[in-house]
Amino acid sequence: MVAFIGGVYVFLWFTGNAQSTGLVPSSLGLWSMHDLVWFIVYAVFWELLLIGIPAGIGAVIGWLWWKRLPDEERRGYRFSGRRAKSTGGSGGVSLLLFIAFCIKVYVDGKWRVPIASFSVNYVVGSMVTILIWVAVIFGIPAAIAATWWVRREMMKP
Repeated sequence: MVAFIGGVYVFLWFTGNAQSTGLVPSSLGLWSMHDLVWFIVYAVFWELLLIGIPAGIGAVIGWLWWKRLPDEERRGYRFSGRRAKSTGGSGGVSLLLFIAFCIKVYVDGKWRVPIASFSVNYVVGSMVTILIWVAVIFGIPAAIAATWWVRREMMKP
């Protein structure tokens, strides 16, 4: 809980400083993909530096302390007996599509153009192009693997 609250405060601190230092424009309408990507990179850096690394060190220290406790003392501590069910998650598809969109914008020469100036046709066309890229990049190897597997299964006696 402390790490979460600290993370929120670090993000608010970073956002305020990013605008005042000129890392990003103060108006969202003037942000370019360049500004967005560097904002994300620096935000992750500061979150890891000020929250993630100390939390990781604290977790390691806590784990080492826990391992040194005698078994009977460990049994005295009661944590929730049920494990939380895991919800699937996106599997990284959103990150993949974002990276592909960044590449598309860079290739088109709109890297430093304000995002507010992108037309709906440009964004939709870019998404369709990205989906075609993904289908080709992942679909062709998947089709080859599926064909190989089916052929191998059919040759079994």
